[in-house]
Amino acid sequence: MAKKRRHLGEILYKAGVVPKEPLLEAIKESKSTGKRLGQILIDKRLIGEETLIKALAKQHGMKYVDIDNITLPQDVNKIMSQDLMKQYNIVPLGVDNGKLKLAISNPMDLEMMDNLRLRLNKDIDYHLGNPDKIRRLLEDSFNQVSQVESDELKHSIDATAAELAEAGHELQAEALLIQQRGDVGDNDGPIIRLANLIIDNAYYMRASDIHIEPMADKVRIRYRVDGVCLEKDNIPKNTQAQLVTRFKILSGMDIAEKRMPQDGRIKKEIGGQDIDFRVSSLPGYHGPSIVLRILRPDSVNIGIKSLGFEADDYDRFQKIIKRPTGIFLVTGPTGSGKTTTLYAALQELNRPDKKIITAEDPVEYNFTGMNQCQVKEDIGFSFDKILRSMLRQAPNIILVGEIRDGEVADIAIQAALTGHLVFSTLHTNDAVSAVTRLIDMGVKPFLVASSIQAIMAQRLVRVICENCKTIDSNPDPYFLELLKIKPSDLDGKHTFKGKGCSKCQGTGYKGRIGIFELVEMNNELRELAFSRAPTTELRKAAVASGMRMLIDDGKNKIFRGITTPSEVARIAQTETKTV
Repeated sequence: MAKKRRHLGEILYKAGVVPKEPLLEAIKESKSTGKRLGQILIDKRLIGEETLIKALAKQHGMKYVDIDNITLPQDVNKIMSQDLMKQYNIVPLGVDNGKLKLAISNPMDLEMMDNLRLRLNKDIDYHLGNPDKIRRLLEDSFNQVSQVESDELKHSIDATAAELAEAGHELQAEALLIQQRGDVGDNDGPIIRLANLIIDNAYYMRASDIHIEPMADKVRIRYRVDGVCLEKDNIPKNTQAQLVTRFKILSGMDIAEKRMPQDGRIKKEIGGQDIDFRVSSLPGYHGPSIVLRILRPDSVNIGIKSLGFEADDYDRFQKIIKRPTGIFLVTGPTGSGKTTTLYAALQELNRPDKKIITAEDPVEYNFTGMNQCQVKEDIGFSFDKILRSMLRQAPNIILVGEIRDGEVADIAIQAALTGHLVFSTLHTNDAVSAVTRLIDMGVKPFLVASSIQAIMAQRLVRVICENCKTIDSNPDPYFLELLKIKPSDLDGKHTFKGKGCSKCQGTGYKGRIGIFELVEMNNELRELAFSRAPTTELRKAAVASGMRMLIDDGKNKIFRGITTPSEVARIAQTETKTV
């Protein structure tokens, strides 16, 4: 059975250090205020700090050590690293018969003791010393670098940082200078410059997202450019806490909250433009991951002609969006450009004689002339409630950010059947699957058949960089097979690729363009939808009526030298093989 630990007051009283009456008063004060008994006795000048430490050592079964009378062993760095000593405020006193003598400053930090046993793999004999004196001893022992050595070190770091910056590793260079200067608290300090550099790099690289990802021994910085993550630089682990705090402060998050996800926004002027950043913080094993979504005004103001339609699809799209009633659905996975396409359509229709209302989650871009509503689920302001309210506002055109359930789908369809033009998005792999998806949500087949005017599936493929574009004389047969491109299809035609240059970050691609699958509902398709026909039958009928499938639209762009077989295969392949 473990021996019961004696009370501190009992130890001090029996040692004759504190009289009974003052001790009892101090104990009462400790219980009423929650303040430690030892600190109360020091504040009342009944005992000194060293007396308290001696009593604590006795209470915890440790030996007391007078830090004023010790020096660090000559081989101290072989026993333990400086970082570990500073982290726990501890001092090695030496090794005796394989047992490490260690002066510590907190006898109640059991987690620290367990960590030291695991990391040092030694039996440890704990001694208790004055925390402030241990700290001063460490500072005096490890901060006595001569001015000459300091100047040489600074010169070496500056030279290394310059070399890194010249090689294109600006973030690593700035992080190295942060470690040298250590002035992280200054308003003009290096952490602020590092955060600004990360944001500016993303803007000029045309990135859509910034990913700041803590790892076990570093912080990885990645930028999503043209839909693909590029690892630009890694920065030291010891900059992580300050960098994360900086982005939380900028985006209005609670810097004290480390256990729960948080969201925020940043507005920053770059290159003469006001750029919004949607910021997300997600707690992780190695620390919070920060993602900044870059919302560029110019990314949605591109116009319908720049989306990438073939001539016939462009004409059909223009006719469909100018119909007075019905639903136009755009389908595809997250990040496939659905919102950009719908915004382009709305801007085409945004005239003084048309009232446009949108329900979005969240509102990412603001447009003059449109009434935009932000979904707020936490107060019950959901898509279905916004839709019901907006119908009383007598709009001509309605945008529903996403049809997520049967209730929203029903209201959108009722709006289409009562004289409104409704635009929305749906998560399906192709165009005709949207019909069966709506029926699966519980919408009656006759309502689906009568309300939908057209459905368009889309993906985004990267465009070959014009600066380094060249003929691909030996295209990979694996990707050609995935796309069902036969050797005879290449007779008299060329495929192209990008060699990689400074303008495209060495990727061979610069920018993205859409590939589309546009189906207009006709009588045959409406009858099939009404009879709950399977997707395969709907697809056959859509192709027979003139629908060009995603993969075929991609092939057209390959042969026109816009993109590559590998890129279309990555986005729109039909085989089960992985790319």
